[in-house]
Formats: sequence, structure tokens, C-alpha cells
Amino acid sequence: MIVRSRIAFGPAFALALTGCAGQSAHDLLNRTAVTVPASDIAAKHEIFVATTRQQATKDPRQVFDGDRSLTTSYARVDVTVPKIHQVGAIERAKGSADSNPAKQFTATDVVHYGDASQFAKAVGADIAIRGDRALVFVHGFNNGFDDGVYRLTQIAHDTNYPGTAVLFSWASSAKTTGYIYDKDSSTAARDDLEATLRMLAKSRAKSIDIIAHSMGTWLTMEALRQLAITGDRDLNGKLGYVILASPDIDVDVFKKQMIRYGKPDRPFAILLSGDDRALKLSSFISGDKPRVGDYGNAADLANYGVTVVDLSQIKGGDRLNHAKFADNPILVQLLGNRLRTPAGLASDEPDPTQLNNIGQGLGKAVGSIAEVVITTPFKVLTIATGG
Repeated sequence: MIVRSRIAFGPAFALALTGCAGQSAHDLLNRTAVTVPASDIAAKHEIFVATTRQQATKDPRQVFDGDRSLTTSYARVDVTVPKIHQVGAIERAKGSADSNPAKQFTATDVVHYGDASQFAKAVGADIAIRGDRALVFVHGFNNGFDDGVYRLTQIAHDTNYPGTAVLFSWASSAKTTGYIYDKDSSTAARDDLEATLRMLAKSRAKSIDIIAHSMGTWLTMEALRQLAITGDRDLNGKLGYVILASPDIDVDVFKKQMIRYGKPDRPFAILLSGDDRALKLSSFISGDKPRVGDYGNAADLANYGVTVVDLSQIKGGDRLNHAKFADNPILVQLLGNRLRTPAGLASDEPDPTQLNNIGQGLGKAVGSIAEVVITTPFKVLTIATGG
């Protein structure tokens, strides 16, 4: 049965613990209708969802809360983006206030699917319409359901992704004190993410791209490792880009995961930054063990067949420097340019001319000297820019 719910439109530790989100309230739906002219809306995006969260009962406006479910639930959320939207930003209403579609991202419709087969049919039909590609986003620590929905909407919109957007939302508590709970929740969701990827591989999708952020990269690597163990690490040839942004993974653990997975056949990128303040805390909690997302030896990581992009000198959208891949407008442009070329047609090595042009844009964005260092299994490219 498909159910449709229609609505109207210490100080340093405390800072780092805000992690990936920072929203105190996690309401996705509006209490009352907010109607605006169609001319105020830039676009509407359909976000398909597979989640290991429990459906919210105490506050239905959240749709799914932070409690774990032993089974996967499926839904679709329709989200509008306002005309005033700025690339890299997620314009949101404050607290539990209703979203104004003319000013903020607004969830306008939620569809719940009764089982995996109904979801597979719906997402498969969308994939067939939109160009036979799917983008799976796996969020990080301290994220409510709303945070994942809005971040994927922003990524799909700003990169102009030519395919179907699928959110895998694991049961983060969305609390600053929930790091251990979140790590256990992400681990518990490994089989569910693997099953979701296999489901997409059975659709008409020709390419399944993955973007994972922060603790979501741990979950993603574990699911990819499981696929490799079964002998189907590339989803029958359909796995496209794998992009791990600010990976919250112990470096030694990541190396073991990559040894089991093997050197990738398709573009596999790690985006890291030495000034990532959220990962500094994660390292402290983990006994001062380095995390992949702020690791200082890119060449060491590249030995495992991945491309490492060091964003340390690039300005982030917030003081944590933990989501540069999505909140820096020029980096979003770079990501979009890459994603619009199917992974099977993309070169293993970046185009220096394109990178230089983007590098000049980065310099203008930060207003000062900046460098992006890209380390591939073959060479190191340093893009120096001036403001």
C-alpha cells in the first residue's frame, strides 16, 4: 500500500560536536499551508529515500526520527528550492517555524511505500525517465532526517545532476552527544545500504554514483567491502563515481577496507581538509588516531588506487570546514562538472586545463592565494591561484 501525506508548502568541543548539521529542530513538514507564486520557485526535486530510521510518532513533522529500525523503510519527499537560492547554501526556516517556499527549501509532499518492491518500481520508473543514472547520498554524524533530505536536494540542484536522487538515511540521533550511538547506527545499516545498492543495480540505471559524507563514508566503505566479498564489487558494471567527502574513518581501517575492496576500476575520490575541526574531535575520541578526512599523507592514500583532493586552503561555508564539497560554490561547480560526465566516460586523471580554470575561480572565491592539491595514483597536480 502506498500512503501519501500531503502538506502545504568545553566551548571547542561544543563547536566540533555540532558535526555535520547544527539544526536544533528537525521538523521537515510545515504545520500549515504557505502559498507563494510559482515564479518564486526555482525547481522541485523528488528525493527517493531508503532509511533505517523509525517513522516519527511523537512529532510526525519529522517524518522519520533518530530511533533505529531493524528493517528498511521507503519514501519519496518532494522539495522545492526558492528562486533566491544561492549555490552552496541550504536556506532553512529557523527552529520549528514553517518554511516559506519563496525564501527556504520546503518539503511539499511525502509518499510512503509499503515495501521494497513498490519502492523499486517507483524509483526504477524515475530512473528510466531521467536518464538512466542514480545518485546515492549517505549523510554523516549528527544529522536529522531533514538534514539529509535538504543536503541531497541542494547537491542535486546545484550540480544539475542528470538523474535520480536517492537518499540513504541511517538512524543518526541528531544529537551533539550521540557520536557513539551514531557510529553503532551506521554500522547496523551496512546490510541495508548494500541491499539498496543491489536494488538500484537491478533497475534500468546504467550508472550508480555515490557521494558519502563524514561518518556516512564509514558506512559506505563497509557496504562496498561487503559487495567485494560477494564478488560483485562494481554492481555488475553499474557502479559509477564514489566520492568520500571528509571521511570519518580511521586511516588504518580505511586501508584494510581498500585492500579487501581492491583498486577501483572507476573514479574513486577522497576529499579531505587539514583544517576540518569536526574531524579533530573525532580523532580525539578515537585515541588521537588520524582520520582519513584530515590525513596529511595524500600519496599514502593514493597508493590504494584513489584520487585525493586536498581542500585545506579553500574556504568552507561554516567554521567547522566539514562540508566544503557542498557549501563552497566553486567546489560545487567542480563536482557538478565531474558528475555530469558518466563515470564510464571520465578520464582517470583530471583535465589540467579545466582544473586551472576552476582553480582561478577558487582564488577569486577565497579572495587570496589558495591551492588545491590533487594526488592521483599517477601524479600530483598543484593548482596555485591568486585573488
